Amino acid sequence: MSFDSHGSRRAVGTVERAEPLDLLGRVPYGRLATSMRALPFLAVARHIVCDGRILLRMHSGFGHHEACDGSVVAYGADNYNDAASGDGGNLWSVQFTGPAEIVHPCPEQEELFGAAPVSVNGEPYAPAYLRVDPHFVTEHTLDF
Repeated sequence: MSFDSHGSRRAVGTVERAEPLDLLGRVPYGRLATSMRALPFLAVARHIVCDGRILLRMHSGFGHHEACDGSVVAYGADNYNDAASGDGGNLWSVQFTGPAEIVHPCPEQEELFGAAPVSVNGEPYAPAYLRVDPHFVTEHTLDF
C-alpha cells in the first residue's frame, strides 16, 4: 500500500504507477536518497523509465551506487524549475521507494540516457547504473 497526494491509502499496481512514471519521463534528472555510513545523503542522478522500473546513471567516484546496492532507496524528481521560467503551469513532484541494485544496461538503454557529463567536481565522470523497483509511489501537485 502507498498513499496518494491526499494522504489516502491505495494499492500500487502497474496501472496506478503509469501516471507518476509518465511524469518522471518529463524531466531528465532527480535525486536519490539513502544513507551511507549511517548518515543520510542525496545524490543527483539521470534517469530513464524501462519496463516499469527506474534506471539511474550516476557518478561512480563517490561510491553512492555501492551504498544503494541491495538497499531500499527513495528517488524523486519534480518540475519545480518550471516555476522559475514563468511558465505558469502546475507543478508536480513524484517519489518512488523501493529496492535498488547495481545493473549493467544494454547498449539501447545506455543510448536513452543521452550524453554523460564530462566531469564531476573536476574529476572525470565514470558512470554507474542502478535499477530501482518502485514499491511505493507518492505524487504531489501544486495547482495554480
